[in-house]
Amino acid sequence: MENKFPVCQENLEALRQIVFPLIKWYRENKRILPWRDQNNAYYTWVSEIMLQQTRVEAVKPYFIRFITELPDPAALASCPEKKLMKLWEGLGYYNRVRNMQEAACTVVEEYGGKLPESYEKLVSLKGIGSYTAGAIASIAYGIPVPAVDGNVLRVVSRITESREDIMKQSVRKKMEQTLKEIMPSDCPGDFNQALMELGAVICVPNGQPKCQDCPVQKLCRAHLHDITEEIPVKAPKKARRTESRTVFVIQDGERTAIQKRPDKGLLAGLYELPNVKGTLSAEEAVKAVEKMKLEPLYIKELEPAKHIFSHIEWRMTGYLIRVSSLEQKKNKKLIFVDKKQSDRQYAIPSAFGAYVKYMKEEIK
Repeated sequence: MENKFPVCQENLEALRQIVFPLIKWYRENKRILPWRDQNNAYYTWVSEIMLQQTRVEAVKPYFIRFITELPDPAALASCPEKKLMKLWEGLGYYNRVRNMQEAACTVVEEYGGKLPESYEKLVSLKGIGSYTAGAIASIAYGIPVPAVDGNVLRVVSRITESREDIMKQSVRKKMEQTLKEIMPSDCPGDFNQALMELGAVICVPNGQPKCQDCPVQKLCRAHLHDITEEIPVKAPKKARRTESRTVFVIQDGERTAIQKRPDKGLLAGLYELPNVKGTLSAEEAVKAVEKMKLEPLYIKELEPAKHIFSHIEWRMTGYLIRVSSLEQKKNKKLIFVDKKQSDRQYAIPSAFGAYVKYMKEEIK
């Protein structure tokens, strides 16, 4: 890590004082997690990528299933795309796992199937940024480098009473440099995880922080001055745009029609229920299905649903439509699957979760 920003000596001294009490607290109170204390760089990598944008409790079963099927980088590198997407189904942000597979191929080809024991080499791998590289390097290999995520940004900002905008990359870099100065050489992984853990369970992002349970409460300037609710400072995000869509659950009694999304763009390369932009009436929905070269026999409006992506919100209208038959030769874009096929083979994003359940039902 290059030193591009001057380190504030006052903040440095304040943070030096938290190292011992924080590590002691962590070792006595850390949560039991399936990837923790395994001394396995691959496990650390997989868990950190899964934890991006996803809660810890939600990740646990996905992590266990993933490493059971793909126990090392070589298995990940050679995994067929359809199986990989199915293993990731429900976690969202599918580019994360595509990047992981690309990085795994590099690990197999250039590093003999083992993640490199170097921060610089780790951060050069596809999809691994400074935080993930720092987590792997410190936790699995004992390299004294920081791992600064949202939890750490919040904790350190409150301890140092910083009012700098944590959304700025320059602020993150400055914090990385400051923490690098105080990293304990004998247990950098525990220190990084202690900061993360404190931010996850005590110095929480939403609502009142649990200062009464904090092991470094007396060293926290934001607590001392009663301004924990004002810190950290974040620039407001741009408003999400909304998009109306109409989703079709098209069945012939036994099978349901799905289709593959384009290879680029939102939810690239995944499978979905047929859908169109806009909110269609029942009559318009029937005509849309007829344009797919299918013969609608029955239509039922389903409950409205919505799904929020980072930059866009889908507001969906759904229709369950019975057709006379689903013939591949009539519409080559559609794939016709039964219940078992959809469960085992095709990764359908959680964006369609409100309507996927109808794939398992048959119109009477």
